[in-house]
Amino acid sequence: MEISNRCNWVNMKNPLYIDYHDTEWGVPCHDEHMLYELLLLECFQAGLSWECILNKRQGFRKAFDNFDIDKVVLYDDKKQEELLADTSIIRNKLKVKASIANSVVFKQIQREFGSFDSYIWGFSGGKTVMEDYSIRTTSPLSDMISKDLKKRGMKFVGSTIIYSYLQAIGVINGHGKECARCGKNLKN
Repeated sequence: MEISNRCNWVNMKNPLYIDYHDTEWGVPCHDEHMLYELLLLECFQAGLSWECILNKRQGFRKAFDNFDIDKVVLYDDKKQEELLADTSIIRNKLKVKASIANSVVFKQIQREFGSFDSYIWGFSGGKTVMEDYSIRTTSPLSDMISKDLKKRGMKFVGSTIIYSYLQAIGVINGHGKECARCGKNLKN
């Protein structure tokens, strides 16, 4: 689908960013693997731009065994050192450690709720919230989810990161009024 107008935040000089906006951002995601990948990427985003993470996404996929959660939960000190030496990803020791710990919690949530999808979409009753990206960077919904994830032991899941995550996975459709995708029920 050709999109004539996009959200103002899209860097029109970056094909990765354009494609992400046009095909992924705000589209309801129910795939466990993608929910996991995007959560880990959002945690690495803390303090950085999403464009920076998006530009390193392929590096993250390679470094994190294509986000195979069963492998990531078993990462040992040697693997962590490899990750910290890998220039194709964000090399932050706290975020690397958190990615492994968060993976363990992700699996615990899957066991408790049957899937992470059931857990995360349960907060909105399975419905997408329509909310222009320019309104805010946190919400009562992201506050509630952030608090629950922290209580479960996740790190780098503050309300701003979770709000961004909810937009990424389509729990919140944040496309702005200037965008052709604003107010649309998006499908992948």
